[in-house]
Amino acid sequence: MLRAGFKSAITLITVFLLSTCIDPYYPNLGKYESLLVVDGLITNSDNSSTIRLSRTFQQVSSGPSVVSDANVYITDDTDNRISLANKGNGIYKTDSLEFKGIPGRTYVLHVQTTDGEEFESDPCMMYPVQEIDSIYFEKDQQFFSNGTQAAEGIMIYLDSKGGLGNPYYRWTFDETWKFKVPYPKMYDYIKTPGKPNAPVFRPVKDVKEFCWKNNQSGEVLIRSIGEVNDGKVMKQPVSFIATGQTDRLLIQYSILVKQYSVSKQEYDFWNNLKQVNETGNDIFAKQPYSVISNIHNTKNPNERVLGYFQVSAISQKRKYILFRDVALTGLHFYSYPCQTQAYSPIDFGIGPPPRTWDDVIWYMTTNGSNFTFIEPMGGKLVFTSLECANCELTGTSSKPVFWVDLK
Repeated sequence: MLRAGFKSAITLITVFLLSTCIDPYYPNLGKYESLLVVDGLITNSDNSSTIRLSRTFQQVSSGPSVVSDANVYITDDTDNRISLANKGNGIYKTDSLEFKGIPGRTYVLHVQTTDGEEFESDPCMMYPVQEIDSIYFEKDQQFFSNGTQAAEGIMIYLDSKGGLGNPYYRWTFDETWKFKVPYPKMYDYIKTPGKPNAPVFRPVKDVKEFCWKNNQSGEVLIRSIGEVNDGKVMKQPVSFIATGQTDRLLIQYSILVKQYSVSKQEYDFWNNLKQVNETGNDIFAKQPYSVISNIHNTKNPNERVLGYFQVSAISQKRKYILFRDVALTGLHFYSYPCQTQAYSPIDFGIGPPPRTWDDVIWYMTTNGSNFTFIEPMGGKLVFTSLECANCELTGTSSKPVFWVDLK
């Protein structure tokens, strides 16, 4: 949610303070302020809402300092008070059985720290949100490196209904994909004591061939719809996938898109943050401290607070994309940079002493290769890199609970 984009802003602050484009610069940090950072979102979903509290840090090596001893609660415009449980490490959660947001209600976040400071958000209304009608993809092309290079792939779009009156939207997505390593490890090599040329090749019981990877969106996706097309969202770009640069689309891909209704003030916050992130590390560009916040110190209104208390209704929709569907576009697909090597004792010379199968295994594994299977015709042992033989090095073999293998 806020985390990915907001971390970018904090990183930019630190980079600007510690360096210039050419030589390191060490400024006088005597007036450094430890600012409260709030990362929070409440919705009308059945899940717990989470508020994360931390403070800015002075040095890159130190990292943020979490605020794990605060009193955090939410009030609404009907005088309800919802306390958040302290889960440690700066994380505070609502009870999903006792609270979920209601569109049309207005909410305020309250934070009380142990040093006696009190922070409060502006009142935030939860606007209703329309359902996502459809998610689809089209063949596309994107340019990078200042427009000098291009990548072909697919762009994922969405459409949704309009008519609710609020024109401001934000989107996030979770993507999951199934992949297969090219040379899964099929056998274990078992030495026979005293018989280096008589090993046992035992089939692997749990072959790590198929796994899943997961990724969450980090880009700020926002849009003001206005009154065009009766407020409908039409062909909203969600994510571009360069088919020749990733294994996302080689078997089956899933994207869960979440659509949020946001206020004008929250839309301005995300738009401001998006501009900051897009400036990169240019010291003449807009600096992150200009990003607005809706949270204030009740005793010291001039104290800066970073982050935003987000209140939004949410709708979501999942889309599966199969390899065969993308293949119809004629796009080029990703190929794993995996190679194999096949050896027998004779490939290491005749000695003395005579080379053995144990020698082959020792030499190849010492040099970082992994025995995977036996060459069917030549009778040699086949080796490859670990990441090309075991999918769990880059993913998980645990099938996601929502996953459905399509035919």
